[in-house]
Amino acid sequence: MCSTPGCPEYTDQGGRCPDHRQQAEAKRGTARQRGYGRGHEQTFRPGVLARDRTCVLCGTAPSVHADHHPLSRRELVEQGLDPNDPRHGRGLCQPCHSKETALHQPGGINPG
Repeated sequence: MCSTPGCPEYTDQGGRCPDHRQQAEAKRGTARQRGYGRGHEQTFRPGVLARDRTCVLCGTAPSVHADHHPLSRRELVEQGLDPNDPRHGRGLCQPCHSKETALHQPGGINPG
């Protein structure tokens, strides 16, 4: 069933039904709308993935995502810190990144 409270739709993939998934993604915004620009692509991501070649959570799979941690990109900006500094990130594999996104960000698969 869809993880959105009150929604009776069934989903074969778990998480949200297609309608609620689309609504959540629209709320979350695009990567550019969330502030991920050239600095992220040229500095943050390559720096994190070069340092953390293996996922820092599971320790077994290759890192493919550069994740802001322990502060979010938004929190770093609010504190006047450089969100593109690789020191503010960690490398994660796809499954671990999906789990973290679902737990901590609106628009994730099952936030909270």
